Amino acid sequence: MSSPKMPPPASGRHEGDSWGLASGVGATATAVAASRAIANRAALIDDPWAEPLVTAVGVDHFSAILAGDAPGDGSDVQRMAHGMAVRTRYFDDFLSDATSAGIRQVVILASGLDARAYRLMWPADTVVFDVDQAGVIDFKVATLTGLGAEPTAEVRNVGVDLRDDWPAALRANGFNAGKPTAWIAEGLLIYLPPDAQDRLFDHISTLSRPGSRLATEFMPTMDAFAGASGDNDEPGGDRWRRLGFQDDLDELVYTGERSHVIDYLERIGWDVHGSLVQDLFAVNGLTQPDDEMTEKFAGFQYITATLA
Repeated sequence: MSSPKMPPPASGRHEGDSWGLASGVGATATAVAASRAIANRAALIDDPWAEPLVTAVGVDHFSAILAGDAPGDGSDVQRMAHGMAVRTRYFDDFLSDATSAGIRQVVILASGLDARAYRLMWPADTVVFDVDQAGVIDFKVATLTGLGAEPTAEVRNVGVDLRDDWPAALRANGFNAGKPTAWIAEGLLIYLPPDAQDRLFDHISTLSRPGSRLATEFMPTMDAFAGASGDNDEPGGDRWRRLGFQDDLDELVYTGERSHVIDYLERIGWDVHGSLVQDLFAVNGLTQPDDEMTEKFAGFQYITATLA
């Protein structure tokens, strides 16, 4: 069974923009999957579906990375793999802990090419809501079906833009706000306008009963993304281009002042625990590069919150 090809939309952000998986903000989801594929090859994580999903998208520079043909000395690719291994293990462990505590309703927001509903070992009665734009969801489902992948939980695919009424779309697909829920907003916040970030957390809180859990990230400042791909004097500029990415990262994210994630969640009733990424590298037996890019992302944390 062949999977539908994703059209490459123009890069840059504007109100109501949409995307596939080949360029623009959608290509960042493919980049994440490519990183997971590399980490899987290195036996740092277990994600057998990442590589075939990236192959199905069919973007040349990601295919070159997977083929071992990325330019440079390999340090950029290793950095991708190690960073994604730390990130993936964190969110995988969050879900494992949540389901071990009895939570059986999971929502993965802006899921992209995330295949957790197909690769994690879920308790038998777990329901996973996979939420992203309809074209992205349709592509992923068609590709995984063509590969013979079987979900390891009950999956309910919700094709909706998070800037629209996604809570209504969740409910229409059987979401039960009376049950505790485990929420993932992974690699999402920087692609939302500041006010949309606040609304996202407000909606999650409204839909959650006490004991629900949330995993996301906290970036102390968006300054790290200023000129991140368009200026080779900035950390990440050369690396982004060396790996073949054609879009300017700083045109894909929403920079500027936004709410402090930890403080905001605590104000609306969540108990929050943050883990510095540099500490997570050490916990996972990996070494974070000591360079200007790492310095730019100082204070970056993955966070877990529980609704009181």
